[in-house]
Amino acid sequence: MALPRLENGLARRLFMDRHALLEAPSGPAKGADLLDLISRLGFVQLDSINTVARAHDVILYARRPSYRPKHLTSLYDQGDTLFEHWTHDAAMIPMEFYPRWHLRFQRDEALLRKRWRNWRRDGFEQQFETVLTHVRDHGPVSSSDVGKGEKKGSGGWWDWHPSKTALEYLWRKGALTVVGRTGFQKRYDLTERVIEEVLRPPHETLDPAATVDWLCNAALDRLGFATSGELAAFWDTASAAEARDWCRDALGRGELIEIEVEAADGSLRKHFARPDVVEQAADLGTAPGRMRVLSPFDPMLRDRKRAERLFGFHYRIEVFTPAPKRKYGYYVFPLIEGQRMVGRIDMKADRNADLLRVTALWPERGVKFSPARIKRLEAELERVARFAGLAEVDLADEWLREPA
Repeated sequence: MALPRLENGLARRLFMDRHALLEAPSGPAKGADLLDLISRLGFVQLDSINTVARAHDVILYARRPSYRPKHLTSLYDQGDTLFEHWTHDAAMIPMEFYPRWHLRFQRDEALLRKRWRNWRRDGFEQQFETVLTHVRDHGPVSSSDVGKGEKKGSGGWWDWHPSKTALEYLWRKGALTVVGRTGFQKRYDLTERVIEEVLRPPHETLDPAATVDWLCNAALDRLGFATSGELAAFWDTASAAEARDWCRDALGRGELIEIEVEAADGSLRKHFARPDVVEQAADLGTAPGRMRVLSPFDPMLRDRKRAERLFGFHYRIEVFTPAPKRKYGYYVFPLIEGQRMVGRIDMKADRNADLLRVTALWPERGVKFSPARIKRLEAELERVARFAGLAEVDLADEWLREPA
């Protein structure tokens, strides 16, 4: 029997809906409304690079243009709405998900102890009690508050001093909790002083199977359709084998079906989905025509291979690529219009000149930047400049390039 098929246009539409990009970019963006948006996405990735604004701020702005960074700071500072930990990278996560992170704490503890014994200088394990005592006695600390007198490395994660390594390890295993940042430097406190006891069940009550079930269900709800590997990668806690077993069992119970999803190039690939997925996709409206700037770390593009299959959009960030070898630029922002990726733009905030400086725009192949499309882009750039606190947009000479 032929599998149900989700044609590419509907697949894009469903995926965008799950990532809050199918509706018009509008609506309230602070307090409970902002928390609802983050819960819908699952998490918001944090990143320190600030060429225009930080990644988490651009992610939220793309969906709610009234958003400003102070809104996330205010929400986080409440202390009971968000916590910071890892998915595939550092992220802001709704506090209601905290009980599901105990499996991650347990697995990070085992993984990092083994990895850092091999990769880091000796001594971090001997600093555990010293660091915990310091935090207990002095309250929230940053890495600069511990390890006085220890040899400092280059600043890279591979060369942290032992106390900083211990601090990060204790956070990743759940003994410490990040309670804020100064600049972009984390401040840590004892978890027992920060997280409500009801969210901290004893280790012996941990049910890994129940956590994996939640992780896979929650991932599928935010992807719309997925392979078992994509489900495992979403939160990056369940193993690939656990996700495969979950899909097999849920399929057997009738909770999932297999479908074929059409890629941008017309090829087909099997995915798992809810039984009514095709009907759900067909009922969705079309994407708004407004052009939007996305963060390189936008959740819709985080899985580069999936984004390429669905949208035909090949994207790789070139931050760590030597300048002479970059194809586009250090930190290039993807552009979406409707449900189509239309280009990428290299731009940077010049705070001294109060300008958003645009160096280059590369259209995607087959996309013509007509005067009307350029006008839509310029309107979005003016909005981005206001969001970034800049007065004007400055377009470089010959900024419109040929598709690469």
